Amino acid sequence: MVNTPSIDPAEIRYQRQALKEVSRTFALTIPLLPEALEHAVGNAYLLCRIADTIEDDTRLSGEEKQSFSSALISLVEGEGDSRQFAAGLDARLSAQTPHTEKDLIAHTPQVIAITQKLSPGQTSAIQTCVRRMATGMPEFQRNHTGTGLADMATLNRYCYVVAGVVGEMLTDFFCAHSASIAEQRGQLSKLAFSFGQGLQLTNILKDIQVDKGRGICWLPADIFNRHGFDLTLLQQGTCSPGLTGGVNQLIAITRHHLDNALEYALSIPGSEIEIRRFLMFPLLLALLTLRKIHAATGNTDDGSIKISRKSVLLSGAFIKYGARQDRVVNHLFRFLSRGLPG
Repeated sequence: MVNTPSIDPAEIRYQRQALKEVSRTFALTIPLLPEALEHAVGNAYLLCRIADTIEDDTRLSGEEKQSFSSALISLVEGEGDSRQFAAGLDARLSAQTPHTEKDLIAHTPQVIAITQKLSPGQTSAIQTCVRRMATGMPEFQRNHTGTGLADMATLNRYCYVVAGVVGEMLTDFFCAHSASIAEQRGQLSKLAFSFGQGLQLTNILKDIQVDKGRGICWLPADIFNRHGFDLTLLQQGTCSPGLTGGVNQLIAITRHHLDNALEYALSIPGSEIEIRRFLMFPLLLALLTLRKIHAATGNTDDGSIKISRKSVLLSGAFIKYGARQDRVVNHLFRFLSRGLPG
């Protein structure tokens, strides 16, 4: 057995606080995991968020993004100076970068310190995930014009880079954690991409207008062209039959991935109830979000599709008491899927 250094409680306190600042959903779900997995998943999420911050920043040039992304990969792999990285990146970030993300960048040394104290298997899985994400995202940033992606195949590749790799990493975490889960690796590996893709597509649909306001559009042009809608015409509050048709087709695709993602969650043995809860909670929130998007009939302004605090609390209560019962979970998801395109 390989002995790893113990994690400083102050580092964990910072990690938990940072999660609350940068992600409302995952700040709720990650603490549901067993402690060792909570530390690893929380750490991985923050590292991926650092990678996102680099790629999303409007001030950084393409060359700078490449340089900082490469430096982040090196840090995760145990090389380089995390303090120098944090200071250099902070000095170059746009004034529009949220304070919470700037704070996360400033605390890169604490985040990396936890990475280096995780189990070798966990560290290796994180390294693979961050490397694939940080090397894959620049391709889409370089070729992105703000008028949408070329086609659904390109969107699938994008979703793999930013979310599918996370599903694969989680599978590695879970299989290393439990022998009974490891017995299901074949099934989990087939469905891991859908777990990431379903959540990512939900976020893309939810944030259509927010992204457009930032000059970004991740929608596939081929699908909307098929419905007679030109994505270059997408404006705040736009509502047209073509836009609605394209959104509904993407909802159907997203629903398919969420169905697979639920199968992924149900492939976790019921004895590993904490992992099941961690997986099912965001899936339930995603399904509720899809219902809101569909009800908006193409008018996808941000205010119309937020999940209420009451719905979040009710979802959490259901997951707490019902996640062990496959039949009950399946029934609820089928009920909530009624009326959605698919």
